[in-house]
Amino acid sequence: MLNLVLNLILGFLLMGENMVIKLPAPATDSSFSVERAINERMSIRSYKDTPLTLKEVSQLLWASQGIVASGRRASPSAGATYPLEIFLVAGKVEGLKPGLYKYINKEHSLELIKEGDLRPALSAAALGQDTLLKAPATLVVTAVFERTRARYGARAERYVHMEAGHVGENIMLQATALGLGTVPVGAFVDSEVKKLLGVKEEPLYLFPVGWK
Repeated sequence: MLNLVLNLILGFLLMGENMVIKLPAPATDSSFSVERAINERMSIRSYKDTPLTLKEVSQLLWASQGIVASGRRASPSAGATYPLEIFLVAGKVEGLKPGLYKYINKEHSLELIKEGDLRPALSAAALGQDTLLKAPATLVVTAVFERTRARYGARAERYVHMEAGHVGENIMLQATALGLGTVPVGAFVDSEVKKLLGVKEEPLYLFPVGWK
């Protein structure tokens, strides 16, 4: 019982005014091969009304931008400039309040940015796509172009978009390995998504995730 209490305390730390939630440790091996994930991956736009677990969300976030054995991130980055940030719009995730979270990859944790179910607003910002309304959660990939532009100038835009592609493929393959469905969404109004998130980063990709 004492260990459970201590784990709960450690899992919900306060950083300023925002709550930080330590995520379960990600798995780095499984019996589901990458070849099988590639073979079975497909775009899934309809999901069951079943919550995701915190463990599943943890695994998806780690696959997107988590720290791996090399000490770097799960996806390659031009010059290791790492322009991308990952946000989570949680609607139905066990152990998480509905809201907007930022993934802190160095700590493998989530920082609560804004409380409330933002899925209707995100769906509206994405031209009314029902997939984003009904998915238990959506991973939002954003970019700070200046991080890469400072080193590579005008070519940075190309490199950043390439990196977003790397991250997107990791998310889709990891979702497949977990038995989950996702689809890359690029049709949205940038300014509306930025306003909803309350960030300066540029939104590049939305990945709604749920049970097929």
